[in-house]
Amino acid sequence: MQIVGELINASRKSVGEAIKAQDVDTIKKLARDQAEHGADYIDVNAGIFVGKEKDYMDWLIKLVQEEVDVPCCIDSPDPLVVESALKLHQDKAGVPMVNSISLESERFDNLLPIISEHKCKVVALCMSDEGMPETAEDRFAIAEKLVNVLMQKGVKADDIYVDPLVQPISTNKMYGVEFLNSIEMIMTRLEGVHTVCGMSNISFGMPKRAILNRNFVVMAVLKGLDTAIINPMDANMMANIIVAETLAGKDEFCMNFLEAYRANKFEL
Repeated sequence: MQIVGELINASRKSVGEAIKAQDVDTIKKLARDQAEHGADYIDVNAGIFVGKEKDYMDWLIKLVQEEVDVPCCIDSPDPLVVESALKLHQDKAGVPMVNSISLESERFDNLLPIISEHKCKVVALCMSDEGMPETAEDRFAIAEKLVNVLMQKGVKADDIYVDPLVQPISTNKMYGVEFLNSIEMIMTRLEGVHTVCGMSNISFGMPKRAILNRNFVVMAVLKGLDTAIINPMDANMMANIIVAETLAGKDEFCMNFLEAYRANKFEL
């Protein structure tokens, strides 16, 4: 499982305040802590700062890359913000990820040239001008179109991370099932691509959110999910992922499970 650390997001009150105050130590610690706890990418989002998002994003990218050798996930729909961040991103950290392109016309038309020009990985979000899809079939139809266009523009399947869009179970009892079915459809029908999602959306509006999130990720792994946007410092979540991958046949000779056991990662 690839992990995208979600904590450097300006919508989190403490992070937004740290960004506004230009608190270098807080941002660097968030990057360092996530990398040390297994993040393969550090998500960076400054979206709440209308008119200043580009400047803050550039600042965040520089800080994260000064602190860790982990690529950034550039989390913005604004093509100017994305392009600037991609130019700043250093090769030594690895290939950056862009979160995200969708079939929403304006977003698609403005971001596609930038993604096809720069070497990057990209989150393909299952959204269109018709709004948020509700069924697995609707999600797959959007995913198929996005993947085909991206590959026609030279993006490799291995660099495409389809996000079928998790919606809150509190608003529709079938949203969890439809999401899980869409993961299976994408991973079996679109050869070579990855799937990714923000796990915590499933529990929005519910009590005991952590329990729902941790169980949902196990179900998603069994359907083929191979990338998650989560808090890597949630030890229970990370342990659940290790166990799920072992039970799903994705852990050769159970080596990851045994390594985690020896490191006491299950003593929670």
